[in-house]
Amino acid sequence: MSNPVKLYVYDLSNGMARQLSRQLTGRQIDGIWHTSIVVFGKEVFYGQGISTTAPGRSHHGQPLQVVDLGETAIDEETFNDYLQEIREHYTTDKYHLLEFNCNSFTDDCVGFLTGGSIPSFIKDLPTDFLSTPFGAALRPTIDSMYRRPSGGAAPPVPPPAVAANASPNPQLAASIIQAVAAQAQANGQNGHAQGGARATESLTSPVHMITNPASFKNFVKTHRAAVAFFTSETCPPCKMIEPVLERLSEEKGLQNGANGAGFAKIDIDVGMGQNLAAEWNVRATPTFMFFLDGKKLDELKGADANELRTQVDLLLFQAYPPHPHTSTPMPVIQALSMNPIIFSQVPPIETVLAKLSAFIDEQPTWPGSAQQTKAEVKGVVLKTVLPYLKSRFQPATPPPQVLPSATPAMLTSWTQMSALLASALPVESLFPLVDMWRLAFLDPAVGSWTASLPPASATDPVGIFLPKAISALETTSKGARNYVLTVLRLLCNAFSSPVLAKKLLRGNETRDKITAVLVPSLLHSDPAVRTSSASLAFDIAAVLQKERVESVKLGRGIRADSEEYLADWEVEMVSAILEALDREKENEEVAHRLTAALAFYVRLSPQYESQVKPLLEVLQSRQVLKGKLVKGSGWNVEGGIGKKDLRRLVDEVATKLCA
Repeated sequence: MSNPVKLYVYDLSNGMARQLSRQLTGRQIDGIWHTSIVVFGKEVFYGQGISTTAPGRSHHGQPLQVVDLGETAIDEETFNDYLQEIREHYTTDKYHLLEFNCNSFTDDCVGFLTGGSIPSFIKDLPTDFLSTPFGAALRPTIDSMYRRPSGGAAPPVPPPAVAANASPNPQLAASIIQAVAAQAQANGQNGHAQGGARATESLTSPVHMITNPASFKNFVKTHRAAVAFFTSETCPPCKMIEPVLERLSEEKGLQNGANGAGFAKIDIDVGMGQNLAAEWNVRATPTFMFFLDGKKLDELKGADANELRTQVDLLLFQAYPPHPHTSTPMPVIQALSMNPIIFSQVPPIETVLAKLSAFIDEQPTWPGSAQQTKAEVKGVVLKTVLPYLKSRFQPATPPPQVLPSATPAMLTSWTQMSALLASALPVESLFPLVDMWRLAFLDPAVGSWTASLPPASATDPVGIFLPKAISALETTSKGARNYVLTVLRLLCNAFSSPVLAKKLLRGNETRDKITAVLVPSLLHSDPAVRTSSASLAFDIAAVLQKERVESVKLGRGIRADSEEYLADWEVEMVSAILEALDREKENEEVAHRLTAALAFYVRLSPQYESQVKPLLEVLQSRQVLKGKLVKGSGWNVEGGIGKKDLRRLVDEVATKLCA
C-alpha cells in the first residue's frame, strides 16, 4: 500500500524577507525557507536534532505552502528505521543555516521515500542569497553563528552588532538574522525530539551528507564535477582523511555559483549506505570516487592526502579546462597592479558647496511637482552633507583614528535632493554636486549602500547622473565638458567598491549607460576627459581580471559560459579601446592606461577563442600596437612611445595576446 508524501514549507523570516530583500540584496527573495516532510500522519523535520509532531502542530504553525511529492511504497517501520540510522548525522551541533539545514534533511528523506528531490527554489536559496553583495558580506557572520564553542554548548544566536557590522543597513540586517537564527535554532523545541547523541565536531564545510541511492544520483546529476567519499564510523583512516576532504571542499567547492566541485560523504553504515556501496562496488573504506557530467572518471582507495588533492585538481582541470593564456608567461602584464585608479583630490569643500548653492539660487524655475523649496534643498547640503564631507575629507588635528562613514539616513536624503537637482538644474550647474559624490565614493560605506539598492532605484546616485552625461557628450560647451569629466571620475571611484562594481557590471541597463558615456569619451578632444575615460576603462577591466585570476588560482579555470552576459559588451569594449589607442598620438599616460585595460580584457577572457581573438585579427590589433613603437607613428617623441615600461607593455600585449 502506498502512502502520500507532502512537503510543508515555512518562512523563517516571517515575511521580512519578502518585504525587505530588495532593499538589502537588490533581489527579490520571497522567504527563508524551512521545510518538513509529512508522511504516515506525522510531520518530521530537522533543527534540534530530528523531531516529529502532528502535521501543522510544530512551533512554526500552519505552513505557507504544501507541496505534493507523490507517494511512497516504503512502509512506516522501514522509514522509522531509516530515521534512526541517520539520527547521528542530523544532530543539533551540525546544523548550519546555509550548508546543512532542515532542507538538507527533507531532501534526503524525499530521496529515500520517492526517489525524487525537493523543489529547486528551496534548494537554490543559499546560492541565490550568497551571490548578492549583502549575502557575501554576511557569510562570515552566519558561519560564526554555527561554529560550536568549546564544551559542546549549543551555538549562540549572534548579537545584533555582529550582523550590523556586515550590513549596509544595520538595523534591518540585525532583525532579519536574529529572527531567522532564533526560528532555526528553535526547531524541535515544541515538537517531540527523538534524542540522538551530539556529534563530536560541527559541520562548517560544504560537504553533502547522503544516505540513500536516490539522493546520490541527484547529487551526481546536478554537479558537473563531483567527489564522493565513502566512509564508515569504525574506519580510523577515514577519520584521518576527512579533515583533508573538508579543507578541499572549502577551497575547491562551489562558491557563489563559480566553478568548482560538489563534495559528498556517504557513511556505508547509515541509512541505505550499504545499498549504495554495493551499487558502486565499494568494498573498503575510505574510497573516493570522481564524477564528471554524471559519469564516473576514477576512484581512489585509502587515505592518501596528496593523491586526493591531485585527483581533485585533475577533475577540475577536466571539468573546467584552463584558459590558453594561463600557460603563457607574461611578466609585464602579470606585474600590472589590479588596484583601481581613483581620483582622490579634495577641493575646497565649502567653495564647492557655495558654488552649488549659488547655482540653486540662480535657477529661475523649479519643478512644479517638487515638494522641497530651494531653502530646504540647501539645508540638506549645509546641515547634512557639508559636516560629513568636512569630517571625512578635511585634515584635522589630531587626525581621527577611524574616519566617519556615511549613514543610510544621510545618503537617502542626499540622493533624494540630488535627483531633484538633476531634474531642475542645467548640466553646466551640476558638476559641483557630482564632485561631492565623487569624494563620497571614496568612503566604502557609500559603495556598499549603493550596491544594496534595488535595480533602477530612483535614489541610486550613479543612475541619477548617467543620463545627463550621455546627453552632455552631444554638446561642446565647457560646462558640459566639466560635467562629463566629473561623472567619469565619480565612476572610477565607484568601481573601487568591489560589491558595487559587480552590481554595476551585472545590471544590463546601468552597464549600457556607463558604456554610452565611456566609449565616446575615449575619443574626446579634451586630454583630461580622455585620461579619465581611460582610467575608467582600466578600472572596469581590473574588476574582471581580479575575478578571473582568483578563479584560476583556486583551480576553477575559466569557463566559456561563465561571463556569457558580458560577451557582446566585452567585444564592444575591446573595439573601442583599440580605436582609441590607434587615434592617441600625444598622451602617453592615456596610452598606458588603455593598453593595460586591453591586456586585462583580453588575457583571461572566457570569450577569447570564440569572439575576442577573431576580433583582434580583424581589427589588426598587433599592427596597431606595434605601430606605436616605431618612428613616424605620430608621437612627439621620435621613434614612437618614449616610456620604457609602456614600450615593454605594448610589445608584450602585441606579441602574446594579439598574435
